Amino acid sequence: MTLEKTDFYPDLFSAGDKIYFDHNATAPLCRKIVSSAPELLEAFGNPSSIHQFGRRPKKIIRDARNQFAKFIDCHPLELIFTSGGSESNSLVLKSEFLRAKKAGIKNPHFVVSKIEHPASIKSIEQLKELGLKVSWIEVDRNGQVDFSQYQSLFQEPVHLVSCMLANNETGCILPIKEMCQFAKSQGAKFHTDAVQALGKMEFSLKELDVDYASFAGHKFYAMKGVGALFSKQGNVIENLISGGGQERSRRGGTENTLGIASMGIVAEFFPQQKSYIEYVRTLRDSLEEKLVSRISNLEILGRETNRVCNTSSVFIQGVDGESLLMNLDLAGIAVSTGAACSSGNPEPSPVLIAMGLSHAEAQSSMRVSLGWGSTMAEVDRFIEELEKVVIRLRAIKENGGEL
Repeated sequence: MTLEKTDFYPDLFSAGDKIYFDHNATAPLCRKIVSSAPELLEAFGNPSSIHQFGRRPKKIIRDARNQFAKFIDCHPLELIFTSGGSESNSLVLKSEFLRAKKAGIKNPHFVVSKIEHPASIKSIEQLKELGLKVSWIEVDRNGQVDFSQYQSLFQEPVHLVSCMLANNETGCILPIKEMCQFAKSQGAKFHTDAVQALGKMEFSLKELDVDYASFAGHKFYAMKGVGALFSKQGNVIENLISGGGQERSRRGGTENTLGIASMGIVAEFFPQQKSYIEYVRTLRDSLEEKLVSRISNLEILGRETNRVCNTSSVFIQGVDGESLLMNLDLAGIAVSTGAACSSGNPEPSPVLIAMGLSHAEAQSSMRVSLGWGSTMAEVDRFIEELEKVVIRLRAIKENGGEL
């Protein structure tokens, strides 16, 4: 079956003239989910029930599990469906901490990158209060790991390493396979937050050989409120949500049938759309070339490194990021100043600070993240509007806040 681009990007905007360049915050629903919803909603039974009303949603979940497992290259029973990426990250970090404590390790030692999502960082901070010891992986201005510094963190036993596959703010891809190989040679387990990798790069969990990987549906055209944790066969997950034994007693609570089905739907059709990765990368590269040629004193962070196809992290000297975002919004263009989960936070992005940017530089940065429905016409309009906004904001700053 061949799908058109519109199957992945429905007409979401009634005005027809708005531009959505914030796909790393969330992506629009795959149209196939919308068209399948009436039939899926008829399967209203509890999947734990043994009668026919329960068997129907149970089959939907089983099919989705198989589809998504095939997509990321793992065994279906290695998947635990959750409410999203934040829960998946929290589940593996807290579970591994509890497992280590039960094994008699007084102060379990985790190695974590400084550019992790707040869901991981805040879980780590909570666990530190309970005795967790943390060593931090440094990154350079391109968002890349200093491998020698990473290796030096294993001078004492490490229980778990946690490092994302692709960063949500810069799009930089981390060398997870090599990092995992070294961690395992030192007897440590490895977790990767792969939320931002889905739909933006090709990867195989079998090739990466990680022990755990986190995913979120709404980042790759499935529904919000659903995600998954890959847990390699043989791992034991401490159940943080007690319930009726769902997900093989690893995550309690009645399953989100519609949400889980949405992940399976996108996973089923996505392999036929691999050319879209190159399509979006072409748009992103064109956007960056035009940015550099049209706007002075601008830096694209991580441009010379391996990145997912859709993301540009841009530092524009002399322009406040929040002011930039609001002015673009008034022009009908949606971008972000960093992690959307932290919108409204006046503090600069911890990720950009970890990469070595000053507070002023981090506050003068924005994230542009394209999607399957983005077009070259939108890229051109974005560049035109951005250029106007930058000129205006720089003029205001030079005149002491007045035009």
